[in-house]
Amino acid sequence: MSQIKKILILGGGFGGINVLKLIQNKFKNDHNIRIFIVSQDNYFLYTPMLPQVTSGLIHSNDITIPIRKLCKQAEFYHATISSIDLEQKLVTITRTFDGKVHALDYDYLVITLGSNTNFFDNENIEKHAFVIKTVEDAISVNSQVINMLENAAQTSDIDFKKKLMTFTVVGGGFAGVETMGEINQLVRDSVKNFYPSIGEENISMNLVVSKEFILSELGPKLGKKAGEYLSKVGVNIITNTKAVDAGEDFVQLDDGKIIPCMTLIWAAGIDIDPVISELLCDHHKSGKLKVDSFLRLFEHEEVFALGDCALITNPLTGQAYPATAQNAIHQSVTVSNNLHSIITGKTKLEKFSFKSNGIMTTLGRKVSIAVVFGLTFNGPLAWLIWRTYYLSRLPMLEKKFQVATSWMADLLFKRDLTFIGLIKNKSLTKVDMKFDTSSVKDFFKDN
Repeated sequence: MSQIKKILILGGGFGGINVLKLIQNKFKNDHNIRIFIVSQDNYFLYTPMLPQVTSGLIHSNDITIPIRKLCKQAEFYHATISSIDLEQKLVTITRTFDGKVHALDYDYLVITLGSNTNFFDNENIEKHAFVIKTVEDAISVNSQVINMLENAAQTSDIDFKKKLMTFTVVGGGFAGVETMGEINQLVRDSVKNFYPSIGEENISMNLVVSKEFILSELGPKLGKKAGEYLSKVGVNIITNTKAVDAGEDFVQLDDGKIIPCMTLIWAAGIDIDPVISELLCDHHKSGKLKVDSFLRLFEHEEVFALGDCALITNPLTGQAYPATAQNAIHQSVTVSNNLHSIITGKTKLEKFSFKSNGIMTTLGRKVSIAVVFGLTFNGPLAWLIWRTYYLSRLPMLEKKFQVATSWMADLLFKRDLTFIGLIKNKSLTKVDMKFDTSSVKDFFKDN
């Protein structure tokens, strides 16, 4: 009987989920291969559409897929990664709801843990800012915007009204720009249709960017064109500037200017998870893992790394590939092919190399910028290309239907302005869960 091989995937983002799907297909019905995946969320999040959740354009459930639905032959553990021991080939995980700890062993490890929000050690900004990284973040932003509208509609104090209606987004990348485009549209449409007492003249939208123009990934020409559009629809773009402090009702910039506002959204940087940056292997100064051309750690050929947590260099340019979903998806193909080759005894591995066919961003209703096969599109046509492409890439037919339905409804009806408020969660801290430590599988089953 052949020896059973264990493949352990850490992370449920684009990289991890695509490796999972591909490797399950390659080892379909192979009982000598056991596949495990660990994620701190029990769902896969389709992040390109996350800003649309902040404006209520689509529902959070439209872009989240339970990982268990994708596990055809894999075992899923809803847990956080506590530590990784590369020498002992052990990963320590902590079960989410009650903090129970256990170790998983592996023969082959795939690390694709993504990244965290980087506040650059600014405690005040971290305390007072919203972020746009998870579903919970997007829902929180949406609730905050609606709450500010309700409060502003009920005050006659003009200065206070303006403070409530001032929204500041820090970060000129895709997340920051698309989030600003969405909430700007939501606020202005809502004031026009439902909150006449606020007055559009009291709305202030600020986008703080550290560079000369927004969306530097698109280059100067398209980045400046995107900035021109946002300016036309009422967004004040503050370039070559950084936010250095924040409070409950203000944001301070590095030029000394203070913006009175009740809503700050931080989308200005990413940070590598300490579990990754503290691994005993070769790192880039950013904390990312260095990998070879086959996407393996140099010191451990049984360990693959991809996505945000890995520094993957383009052999043609010598520059690192950007941390995008598109790149993570293509990296997952290389990882799964190489895993299959190694396990099945093939000696030739596949080197990773990828040239992007395009890049796109949406700026508001019926306005986008798209570069596809070297051709540039903007306006309604680019908006249609953006929607068609991302809808086609959304996993599962039911989710495509849900998103398409939400988009159609947005063309016909006004946005929902329901304020949900706080949601209570219960955690288990004193429950003694008994389990058999000899069985990883039984560990995660309730008694």
